Parts: sequence; structure tokens; C-alpha cells
Amino acid sequence: MASRGAAAPLRSATLLLLLLLPAVASAGLSGYFGTKSRYEEVNPHLVRDPLSLGPAAAASRLPAACAPLQLRALLRHGTRYPTAGQIRRLSDLHGRLLRRPAAAAACPAAADLAAWQMWYEESLDGRLAPQGWRDMEHLACRLAARFPALFAARRRLVLASSSTHRCRQSGAAFRRGLGPSLSLGSDEMEVEVNDSLMRFFDHCAKFVALVEENKAAMYQVDAFKEGPEMRKVLEKVASALCLPVEELNADLVQVAFLTCSFELAIKNVTSPWCSLFSEEDAKVLEYLNDLKQYWKRGYGYDINSRSSCILFQDIFQHLDKAVEESKSSKPISSPLIVQVGHAETLQPLLALMGFFKDDEPLKANNYVRQAHRKFRSGRIVPYAANLVFVLYHCDQVKTSKEEYQVQMLLNENPMPFHHSNETISTYADLKDYYKDILENCHFKEECELPKVNITAVDEL
Repeated sequence: MASRGAAAPLRSATLLLLLLLPAVASAGLSGYFGTKSRYEEVNPHLVRDPLSLGPAAAASRLPAACAPLQLRALLRHGTRYPTAGQIRRLSDLHGRLLRRPAAAAACPAAADLAAWQMWYEESLDGRLAPQGWRDMEHLACRLAARFPALFAARRRLVLASSSTHRCRQSGAAFRRGLGPSLSLGSDEMEVEVNDSLMRFFDHCAKFVALVEENKAAMYQVDAFKEGPEMRKVLEKVASALCLPVEELNADLVQVAFLTCSFELAIKNVTSPWCSLFSEEDAKVLEYLNDLKQYWKRGYGYDINSRSSCILFQDIFQHLDKAVEESKSSKPISSPLIVQVGHAETLQPLLALMGFFKDDEPLKANNYVRQAHRKFRSGRIVPYAANLVFVLYHCDQVKTSKEEYQVQMLLNENPMPFHHSNETISTYADLKDYYKDILENCHFKEECELPKVNITAVDEL
């Protein structure tokens, strides 16, 4: 297959690059970077070989009599630079260190950070980093190797993304990673912009008004920032930097921690900013990140997940169409659908489907009890996160219901379905399990603002 030939030089170049870069673990903090985590944190085997299919490859094999009909992949963009806002806060913190020079002997961390070169510019503003290009190219190669029949020559690929630059660039990088194997006219195919599906949250008036733009909706996050766990981290960082604790706040401490994560993800180096934090500090800061994800994109408010039903239903509409075409012995019109969005695209969808739900909600006052929580955003939606639905047609089955089966992979690992705890489901059983969402979740109605005069928190 052509894409395998294209993968060979890419593999050689990548392995050479890895040999030239230091193997780092950012002082044991890298497992706690939340949504700023490298994809390698969920698939460690990729550190050694970015094109390896890993140990899950053997476990995900289906019976020989099953052939894939359609693949629908929802991707988060690859590794990105900090946003302009994050860069401004980092510049503010770095500037404070420069204005208050500390003696190296008394404050070695402060001296090291004052000497650190502030290389981030606001113009980078969340753009895709070179590592983000590689994330997407490698992912394309691995998916093509995992599903060679679907990625064979002359198969049609529908490629779409959100309107943000990093998503469009990620789509282009994914396409480039496939090489010339698909008959798409050119290697630089246009990536269709589809914000109605990839940024559904922007089009949901109820979510925007009651969550996105409602400061009170994040009261659990704000309470944790002022709580004892964050206060302890704040005091420790202030002491290490020889700054009065009044000069720091949770947001500045968080941006220092994020800089540690960005330096690892973008440059594969252990930043001097990492020296400010212990593993216990990292767990606290991860929880702060997870609280925000939980209340803004996860189970915190129903509208977070309900706003994604437009995307969920679109997935099943395309699966339905493929089943009908197969039953009519017609060629599958859309065998490959790849869409690039955000952590904010995937997290609500996974919540809508009921994944990673804890018995107890994440709150400001239950940090200790949530030490073993399911909802850890860095394990769910790191950079280049991907949720893949694969529809199969199976011969030699006992019943007609078993003829069409579905597999779901999160970050290339098979996901057990709720209704069966198995990693394979008949399509009929899966549709039946989610019947209420498929039939009764209407985006327009869900997202309509309440007409009565009611406070935002009461409505939520």
C-alpha cells in the first residue's frame, strides 16, 4: 500500500529526531498536565517508536469474517503553543522576577528563572507547534496501518475541522501523513471548515450565556483556587521565588506550571519552571484543571454535554447511511470521515455517552476523596486525542442483528461499551442503548435560552 511506503522515511526521520533529543520526564510531573498533556502520556510506547501500534493492536482484532465499512474519527488538534492570554501572564510573572533580582545563593530557582529566555510571543497565540504537525502525521500513519482496507488507494476521505488555525493545520498535517495513497487530487487538499459540529458549543446560546460567560458557573473552580491545597502550593512557590505571597495568585502559579508542560510538549526539554513544583503540587494543579473541565465541559452542568447531541446524532446518521448502502450492495459513499476539533469538542461528547463519570461530583472541598477519580482530562483529551468509531460488516453470523458491529477507540485503545462492558457491540444494541439521545435530544431546543426571568445558577 502506498501509505506504508510513505511511512518508511517518516519513521527513519522521526527516530533520528528522537535520538537527538534528550529523554525527559519533567521531574515526574508529566502525568499531571491535564489538557496540556502530551499524547505519549496515554500511549508511552510511542516515545520509543511514534509509528508503533502498541500492545492494544492485538487485543482489538475482530473475527476474520468482519470487514470495516466506515471509520469516523474525531480528533483534537496536535500540540499547540500557549494562547496570547497565557503568554501575557507568563510575561507578567517573568517580569516580576526580573524587577526583583534575587541572590543566586538565597533563591537559586528565582535566579535560574530570571536568566531563562522568554521566547514566547503573543503572535504564537495557540497556533500549532511543529510537534503538533508530527502528532497528526504520525496518527494518520498509525490509523492507516491499523485499518489498511479503509485507507487503501481510491478510497474517499472527508476531512473537516473547526475554523481555528491549529485545527485547520492539524487537518492538513493528518492528510500529509497519509502520503499519496488516497485519490484526492493533490497532497494539499482543502480542509472543510465545519464549526456547527466541531464548535457546537459556540452555537449553543444556553451554554454561552449560562456557562461560558457566567462567572458564577465556575464557583467550584474559584473556591478551590482560594482553598487550603492551592494556598499551600502558592506559599511554596512564593518562597522558592523569594516573592511576597501577596504578589502571586493561583492563575500566576498555574501559568508557571503550564510553562513546564509547554516546554516538554513543544521542545521536549525539562524547563526550569518545573523546579518550582513537586509531584504533590502537580496533583493539586491537575485537579484545578480538571475542575474547570468538569464544570465547563463535562458533567458539571447538563447543557455541557447536551449541546453535543448535534455531533452525536451526525455520527449515527452517517453510520445509518453506511448500513443502508451495504444492505443495498452499494459502495459506501463516506468510508472515511476525519474531523479535527478541540478538547472542548470531545469532552462533552464523552460525557453525553456516559464515560469517565465518577460517583461523586468533582468539587472544591473533595480533592482528597477524588484522588482515584475517573475524570482526569490528561488521560482523556491530551493533545491529538482521538475518538474513533468503526462500523463493520460481518459474515458467518448467527443472527441478522450481528451482521453490523461497531468498535470504539479512544486514543487508539478499544473502549468497553456501557451496555455490555465489551469492546465490540452490534450496531442495533448500541443504537438501542442511546435511543433517548438519538431521538429526543434536539440541539435547537436544548440550547434555547429560558424565556422566564431566572438567574443563571438557578437554571443550571
